[in-house]
Amino acid sequence: MGKVKVLTAREAVDLIKDGDTVTMSGFVANGYAEALHAAAEERFLETGHPQDLTVFYVAGTGNKDGSFAEHYAHEGMIKKVIGGHYNFVPKICQMLYDNKIEGYNIPQGAIAQMLRDNAAHKIGTLTSVGLGTFADPRNGGGRLSEKTKEDIVEIIEIHGEEQLFYPRIPIDVALIRGTYADELGNVTMEKEMAPLDATAQAMAVHNNGGIVIVQVERVVKAGQLDAKLVKIPGIYVDVVVECPADDPAQAQSRGCTYDPAYAGNVQVPVSSLEPKKLDAKKIIGRRAAMELRKNVVVNLGVGVPEWVSSVAAEEGVADEMTLTVECGPIGGVPGGGLRFGGTVNAQAYVDEAYQFDFYDGGGLDLCYLGLAEVDPSGNVNVSRLGSRITGSGGFTNISSNSKKAVFCGTFTNGVKIETGDGKLTIVQEGKQHKFINKVTEITFSGVVAGKHGKDVLYVTERAVFTLKADGLHLIEIAPGVDLEKDVLGQMDFAPIVDRDENGNVKLMDERIFKDEVMGMEIK
Repeated sequence: MGKVKVLTAREAVDLIKDGDTVTMSGFVANGYAEALHAAAEERFLETGHPQDLTVFYVAGTGNKDGSFAEHYAHEGMIKKVIGGHYNFVPKICQMLYDNKIEGYNIPQGAIAQMLRDNAAHKIGTLTSVGLGTFADPRNGGGRLSEKTKEDIVEIIEIHGEEQLFYPRIPIDVALIRGTYADELGNVTMEKEMAPLDATAQAMAVHNNGGIVIVQVERVVKAGQLDAKLVKIPGIYVDVVVECPADDPAQAQSRGCTYDPAYAGNVQVPVSSLEPKKLDAKKIIGRRAAMELRKNVVVNLGVGVPEWVSSVAAEEGVADEMTLTVECGPIGGVPGGGLRFGGTVNAQAYVDEAYQFDFYDGGGLDLCYLGLAEVDPSGNVNVSRLGSRITGSGGFTNISSNSKKAVFCGTFTNGVKIETGDGKLTIVQEGKQHKFINKVTEITFSGVVAGKHGKDVLYVTERAVFTLKADGLHLIEIAPGVDLEKDVLGQMDFAPIVDRDENGNVKLMDERIFKDEVMGMEIK
């Protein structure tokens, strides 16, 4: 086996041809080959090439600052984008709003699995994830602009069951981030926050006769790397680009050169957190945390769901659950913000496609996810907020197949409350209802979940709902709120209200609303 080519970033991206389909590694602000993306943009601005690219990525990556896929956000440089999440690439979104490019949102797990199936030259990927949601071709098939006409997904019935089928999409170029490469092109990821989709991306492109380019910190002599740590075998790799460890383009995550704790290279004590103030988010976190059971495997979404973790720590029950992140870490304490995707003290790491296999197969006991809109059927939208595209990320995979799903969010947008005495007072109502007659887009299908008898809760600071076969049921309200004025009067539809024999709705546990430790016990 000959030595791998070692080129500069600009020499490497000069190999990208007009019309190529390009896949790229990364998750939020972690693991992306920034030197390569910047060089590709520089080349286009200087020469007008490469043109008409299709950008194919799994997870939402970037920082709304022109990094990652935003380097390609130039008219003429891309014609199509296929991705799992869009919240971190507003320039790409603007091109979609302006109808300048084609775009598709595919559930993140499905894209990860598509890469693996692509590598095996399967004719496509079959999944039940997304049926009845935005991804279903009967609901738009994930198309994101009027310019987007072609269906990239279809309905197939096998053994009497419907499945979504994504035909294979050949990929020409992979731009991947690693830590070290040897002279033969073998790549390790010691300093990365997770292996992500690197193996599948490289294999898919290699088997399609394309070009695999990997950005690494340093190239070492053959034989110096531990073979068991190699995530991308050299037989897949065409070009390696060195980017020194102190170059921001090689940072482990945006704004962090390298933290060994987030790469699983050291175990660190997790300091006790100061108890958070008692506000609407903490109330939601407390009520949601009451659904924890001993030895559960959990996925936490971003935003309000992250409060479940802090509440569990404050109550001394955090050790009862094993947290997972969709990009691969298992166990430990997941990071938030730009570090989301990384985990401190992880027990194990798996490739992203395998993590989603675990999720899709029902391996999760419980998930806590956000909510932006809910309708009478229990459908949830988080992927398109008004006209703004955010994308689904792993939400659809996780919520569809977890044994229990708990959706968390304030009852209205911008609500102000007072609490601390065992009761809740609405000081100023939010300006926008979240419980509406029809969600803008279906990210979680309550209709499909209801048919299968799935265990689903919707937790807010003032009310708790559950999903049953006939729709959304109100099952609890906060002590101190008025059922008609503060709950039913702030909904665009009338839910089914569950009452006791005296006609009363069950009250949420008053301990949730006291500014002291609850004394939570996990069954």
